Amino acid sequence: MSNILHSQERRDVLSHVSGNLRRLRQASGMSQVALAEASGISRRMIIGVEAGDANISLSSLDKLGAAMGVTFVDLVRDPDRSSTDIDEVTWRGRGENSVGVLLGTAPAGQETQMWRWSLEAGERYDAEPDPQGWHEMIFVIEGVLTLVRSGMETDHPAGSFQIYGSAQEYSYLNKTIETVHFIRNVVA
Repeated sequence: MSNILHSQERRDVLSHVSGNLRRLRQASGMSQVALAEASGISRRMIIGVEAGDANISLSSLDKLGAAMGVTFVDLVRDPDRSSTDIDEVTWRGRGENSVGVLLGTAPAGQETQMWRWSLEAGERYDAEPDPQGWHEMIFVIEGVLTLVRSGMETDHPAGSFQIYGSAQEYSYLNKTIETVHFIRNVVA
C-alpha cells in the first residue's frame, strides 16, 4: 500500500496542495530553503510540489504544515470551501476502489467520541445543546437520516455526511420505512 499522493491524479487533493503550499509558505515569510530546513523536506521536493509536478507522502505534508504552523487540512483543502466540507481524496491504494477521502474537520481540544447509530422507521432522537465549541460529524452508511437544526430539516442519504456545531438543539429522524445506520463523531 502507498501513502503517496500522485500528481497525475489531478482530481484529488494535489490539485490544491501546490497553490496552498506556496500561498501559506509566503504568508509565513519563509523561503523554500527555510521551509526545507525547518521541515526536513528537501528544497527540490518543495519546488516540485509547488509546481504540481511531485508526488508527496501524507507524513511529508504534515511536516511541511508543522514547520509553517498550519495544519494538514490547511494544505489539502480547496481554499474556496470550508474546512467542514473538504471531500477530497487524500490517499489511493493499488486497487481502483481503495481510497481514503477526507470528508471534513472540526477543531478538537479535549475529546473525540465515535458512535455507531441506528434508527428504525419513525424513530427520533432529540439532543440537548452541547457546550460551546463542540461539533458533531455524521456519516450515513445506510438509509436516509433527517437532521433537524434550528427548525430546518435536511435529508442525508447513504454516502453523505454533515459537520456542524452542536451547541444548539438538534434531532435525528428516520422518516423512511427502512432502518437508517450512521456514524456519529462528537468532537470537543
